[in-house]
Amino acid sequence: MSKLKLIILLHIIFILYSLTGVSNKLAANEQFFSFKFFMYYAVTILLLGIYAITWQQIIKYVPLTTAFANKAITVIWGIVWGIVFFHETITIKKLIGTLFVITGIIIYAKADGKEENG
Repeated sequence: MSKLKLIILLHIIFILYSLTGVSNKLAANEQFFSFKFFMYYAVTILLLGIYAITWQQIIKYVPLTTAFANKAITVIWGIVWGIVFFHETITIKKLIGTLFVITGIIIYAKADGKEENG
């Protein structure tokens, strides 16, 4: 599998992982021990299970440092899910933080590519 396909798959599993925050927040809004409460936590466990299995398979082929550096993207997905599911607003602090995360990932990706090529 090409490196690009592995990185795309890695980001897909980070999206799944970030959705656990959504299901947890939805569960927190439900009556304790209600059906919906357990349903949302079951979704969380399912997503975490899928994430754990696919993460283990991905890190066979992607350096662990690269995988963990890219995991920071879940912060951005958290902001996206907050807007989509909970109608949260984007503040200037969130935008600045997001820019730092994206910048860090780009810097690391470029440095990682130079080490492999050079």
